[in-house]
Amino acid sequence: MNENVYMYADAEICHRIGKKIRQLRLRQNITQMALAEQSQISVSTVKKIENGEIGSFDSLMRVLRILGGLDVFAPLLKEEEMSPNEYLEFVEAAKKKHRKRAKSNKTESTYYNLEESEW
Repeated sequence: MNENVYMYADAEICHRIGKKIRQLRLRQNITQMALAEQSQISVSTVKKIENGEIGSFDSLMRVLRILGGLDVFAPLLKEEEMSPNEYLEFVEAAKKKHRKRAKSNKTESTYYNLEESEW
């Protein structure tokens, strides 16, 4: 079933995430105490997360790491590949940024021409 996540309020999304984390923990036969110890967070934080009260992204990631659920972030970490046209545009833009200055034809004597000086 492909649900539209945008139709849910933030609190409902957090509640569903907490419920899913609880299911993952119970399927793996891990107690809240053990999950808290392995995640290096408090038991009360585990309980809050499971109740949909996700106060810290760091705590959520720690719990998901222990439960093997970090793969939900894989699409966010994937580097997008450039098409050949995008790559060409990127290279051309980089070339334009590196302007080369022309060499000066002026010699040192031009700067220090004492005969023409008014001093």
